[in-house]
Parts: sequence; C-alpha cells; structure tokens
Amino acid sequence: MNGYEDAVAKAVGHLPAATLAGIATAITHGEPVPASWAGPDTDRLAALIGSAAAYRAGRPAAAAYLRGAAAGYARRAAEQQVEVVWGGPTMHGVPTRSMSQVLAELIGRSEKSLILMTYSAKPYPPVLTALSAALGRGVTVSIVVETLSGAGSAITGDEPAAAFTGLPGLDLWRWPRANRPSDHAKMHAKIAVADQRELLIGSANLTASGIDQSMEAALLITGGQAPQRTAALFRELVITNQLTRIN
Repeated sequence: MNGYEDAVAKAVGHLPAATLAGIATAITHGEPVPASWAGPDTDRLAALIGSAAAYRAGRPAAAAYLRGAAAGYARRAAEQQVEVVWGGPTMHGVPTRSMSQVLAELIGRSEKSLILMTYSAKPYPPVLTALSAALGRGVTVSIVVETLSGAGSAITGDEPAAAFTGLPGLDLWRWPRANRPSDHAKMHAKIAVADQRELLIGSANLTASGIDQSMEAALLITGGQAPQRTAALFRELVITNQLTRIN
C-alpha cells in the first residue's frame, strides 16, 4: 500500500460519502478542495489531497480508486451495522439507546427464531411480555441459563430457568456440569440472536438489575456473519449434547 492508498484507507469511513465523491471529482480535474469539507478531519483530508497528486497511475486513476474504496465501505456498512448499547447513567453528550429498549425491540422484530443466553435471570415483565408476544407469532424461542448447581454460591434463590416458567412453548436449555471442563466453569454468556440477523452481545443478565439499573454495555450487530455464526454455534452445542433440555 502506497501513501495515497493509505490516505484513502484512513479517510473512508470518517469523511461523508458526498464529500468523498466531491474530492474524487476535484482530484480528476486538479481542482482545489475547500478546507471546510474536512470538518474535524483536517489531517485526513490534507493527507488525501497531498498524496493524490503523486499517485503514480495519475489523477483519474486516483479518483477511481477513491470512489471504489468509498463504495466498498458503503456496501460493507449496509451489510453489517454495529451500535453501542448502554445501561446505566445517561450521557447526553454521547447518545446511546438503553439496554431495555434495544432488547425489547430485538425480541419484537423476531419472526422465526430467537436465542437468548443469560447467566442469571429473574422475572422481568417487559422481557416476559415481549417473549410471550414472540411465541404468539410462532417464533421458536430458545433460552440457555445457568443453574444453581453450576453457579455454586454465586446465584441464590430460585433457579434462573424459573423466570420463564410462565411462558409455555419456549425451549429452556442448560450446560450440564458433567460437560464442563472443571467445577469452576460457568455458563456466563449473555446474548440475544433474532432470526440469525441481529445479535445483541454484552454484559447484562436478564434481570431488572442487569437490564434497567446496573451499568452494563453491549453491542447490537445487525447483518453480516456474526449473528449467523452465533446461531450456528448454538445449534452445534445442541446437536453435540453440550447443551441439554430443562423442560
């Protein structure tokens, strides 16, 4: 990768698509680029313009390379989107959506399949309502939980699976202690996968504390291979009997 190609890689994804298109046109015709186009990315714009003039293949080729890189980035962004999800204090200077909102919407959008994994679980009405509606739509709902036996003394009270016993029709799964590599191994994953297209992966358990009260973080991944591969991993765990049914 030469200097210009490196400058393009650093500019794409930071400068708006319309700005990149305008820069490509200016490069083709050898026209100046307004400094205002840079926004907060003055260094990236300067490196892009400065190195374009020295691009060995010439200005038209440099412009074509920039257009192609920008189009490729746009296609990839359309295939997969990643959003930060936050639970805890709201920071108005950095807008994010709440854990409860995103989880409820993800469950609400599911049409065919829904996979949830959680370490701890307590009855939480918004989640139970969304799950009941999903089951009513004919969605196949699978939930993997830790057990009191597997958690040792870290979880007390009712079995985590008990949080969902009022929802007939869903499948509850566990990771048996006999399948674990040691007595210290835990079923600690916290994910939600809807229709193999959306994946919410983070730190929150399916409890009021985890979803609404504690400081938790997650990523919502829409599209791409991550949701598909996570759903495939769950299926493989079931097929190989690493996970066994509770109900």
